[in-house]
Amino acid sequence: MIRSSEPVVVVGAGLAGLACAVHLHLAGTPVRVLEASDDVGGRMRTDLVDGFRLDRGFQVFNTAYPEARQMLDFGALDLRPFASGLLVQRASGERTRVMLPWRHPAHALSGALAGVGSVGDKLGLALMTARDMVWPASRLRSASERSTAVELRRWGISRRITDELLRPFLSGVLLERDLETSSRVFHLIWRSFARGTIGLPALGMGRIPRQLADRLPEGTVSLTAPVARISEGGVELANGTQIAARAVVVAADPRTAGRLLGEIAPIEVPRMRAVTTFYHAADRSPLREPIQIVDATGAIADTLVLSDAAPEYAPAGQALIATSVLGVTADEEPVRRRLEEIYGDTGSWRHLATYPIEAALPAMPPPWPLRRPVRLRSGLYVCGDHRDTGSIQGALVSGRRAAQAVRTEGPAPVRRGARGKNV
Repeated sequence: MIRSSEPVVVVGAGLAGLACAVHLHLAGTPVRVLEASDDVGGRMRTDLVDGFRLDRGFQVFNTAYPEARQMLDFGALDLRPFASGLLVQRASGERTRVMLPWRHPAHALSGALAGVGSVGDKLGLALMTARDMVWPASRLRSASERSTAVELRRWGISRRITDELLRPFLSGVLLERDLETSSRVFHLIWRSFARGTIGLPALGMGRIPRQLADRLPEGTVSLTAPVARISEGGVELANGTQIAARAVVVAADPRTAGRLLGEIAPIEVPRMRAVTTFYHAADRSPLREPIQIVDATGAIADTLVLSDAAPEYAPAGQALIATSVLGVTADEEPVRRRLEEIYGDTGSWRHLATYPIEAALPAMPPPWPLRRPVRLRSGLYVCGDHRDTGSIQGALVSGRRAAQAVRTEGPAPVRRGARGKNV
């Protein structure tokens, strides 16, 4: 029989699932997390390859995420910042520097004097940025909605500056070049870039979910425990083991969540954006500056020398370069050609790994509800960045919302337990 003393079972140990589990644990609710893979983190994991720290797909952390400030110990993450700006690489070979003047006063005139866009463009961009920085996030979330491309035009931002600056930058953030993402999502992301600092934990992005997992009692998270189906009053593992639960929270990726929920409580599974990240090792940094380079040609999305920001990402005396391309590809040759045009001779570089991430980010075109329901029915919940915004912030918020919904509902009604071995 299902009793209130039985745990809430969270399926998936990504950011959303771990956040949900932490909130439940802090509230005194017994919880158990089941993870199919061999470690926590979901899409946010870090591999150690030949002494290099390789995040599974290029990712960065933004200190402006309010939920992260509530959930994480920034000091323990030992964040290593990137410059608050970027370099735009054009087809001509010219490179334009655009920096946030309130973060880099020495470059206060770079944005205004850069050969990108007109004076009107820059005025529209400045006004939009100022508005997003000062408006409450709640007001941005409730604003009228359209595509990002249309929204930029409404602010008087021309196609030229969009194509030469904003599209190259946003393609690496939204993982799409058509700027079809909801304007609400865009403004929230733009606000976070304007208000926060971008960086990496010294020991890799995988330290973020690990920090959350470490807040849970020992034994809470079970690894290599794939869930095959959700049963009445619990879940069934792939090996046939039945686990009883007072409630189940599905915190798997959207496709897996959709498969597990099936006809029980179907959810809308969003289209997913894909990206491929190539990692290269060099004997020295080809840039010697912790700044993102975005590609105006679209051949790649962006490239960064990660070890210029976080030396711990590479062995002493070596450099680590991360380069991302939209979509899924295993072809390194065109990437290497473009990198040579950007950095110069790459003949001595060593290709360390390629990470094709087929489902890296949910597509978020309008209309995109920023708060999709997390309660599906009594005793059954779902969370993940696809229920909020596709970001660290969205994943953490959805986990908190699911935990609150579980606690609000209270103990599940008494039902007939699942057959088989209960553990």
